[in-house]
Amino acid sequence: MQSHEILREVFKGSSPKQIAAELGVSLSMVYKWAESPEGEGSGATNPLDRIHAMIRVTGDRRLVQWLCEKAGGFFIQNPKEKHPHPEFLIPATNGIVQEFADLLSVIAVAAADNHISKQESKDIRRRWEELKSVTECFVRCCEEGNFSKLRDTMPKAAEASGAPA
Repeated sequence: MQSHEILREVFKGSSPKQIAAELGVSLSMVYKWAESPEGEGSGATNPLDRIHAMIRVTGDRRLVQWLCEKAGGFFIQNPKEKHPHPEFLIPATNGIVQEFADLLSVIAVAAADNHISKQESKDIRRRWEELKSVTECFVRCCEEGNFSKLRDTMPKAAEASGAPA
């Protein structure tokens, strides 16, 4: 689905007038965002396309992570390769267990003094996000039968189990 198509769908359930007022742009600009930039429409580069361009140019996924966090979720990058490597399945499973153990360790150290500092909170959040990412990647690989991405995302598991990385 193209960005202008998504915006057109969103505008069916939201007020373009309210969106224009909130963003400080004209109502006609908001409507142009929902038009195709090619063909009949005189569409304007919309915010979604601009964000996509920033991500493409910078290669920095923190932009997406920030947006997802603001929307109440988190970003998980899809595996790119499509060649299954089932021999890595057991070490990858062990990697998830190790990631969870690492999270519990960070929590235990932080809570040892019955107080969680701001830095400890950030450390816990970082480890939690890593665990969610690794686990989501594993689940997606299971669903697709594609385990090659696991080699890149769980090197600790391979080292711990003695499997080749």
